Amino acid sequence: MDGTGRHQQDLADDFDNLTLLKLTPYSPELNPIEQVWQWLRQHVLANRCFSGYNDIVEQCSIAWNTLIEKKARVIELCTRQWAILTN
Repeated sequence: MDGTGRHQQDLADDFDNLTLLKLTPYSPELNPIEQVWQWLRQHVLANRCFSGYNDIVEQCSIAWNTLIEKKARVIELCTRQWAILTN
């Protein structure tokens, strides 16, 4: 959990095998989605001017599809060695 108001410990109450970990404040390197946003900005959306809202939505959709084209890229960006799931 990243500490936002909607992320509460009771989210895990319905699961016997789930423990939530609270991230420390100001630690974007620990939150995988921050790595995704950084990749999108650096590789697809950087240094761009948009003509309007529809162009922004279109370019963000293209950027997202570019990101998810390669499953290995998503796995690399989002995997954390300290958070390995076990059976």
